[in-house]
Amino acid sequence: MHHDPKHQACIAACSECTQSCEYCANACLGKMPECARLCIDCADLCAMCVAFMSRGSPLHIKLCGLCADACDACAAECGKHDNEHCKECAAACRKCAAECRAMTKKMAKA
Repeated sequence: MHHDPKHQACIAACSECTQSCEYCANACLGKMPECARLCIDCADLCAMCVAFMSRGSPLHIKLCGLCADACDACAAECGKHDNEHCKECAAACRKCAAECRAMTKKMAKA
């Protein structure tokens, strides 16, 4: 592990969310374009958060706040659909949003 261990939970949640969103976006392509678009946006932001936290960028705090907002939007959209990939994606997004917000609050106090 080469990154700051205090970010480990957030990195793990962002990584899991990236994977869930990519899978969901692919499954929703052509059928539910709004869901697919939000999943792609969310996956990209989550992946960027992992990179920024891993390299210790001071911009990770602002980026993780934006990621949490994207995760909320994606979870809300996926939550409207009754298929397993959307349910799993919504759960991963909610977890990621919570971890990103917890990390940004911790860092703001530091």
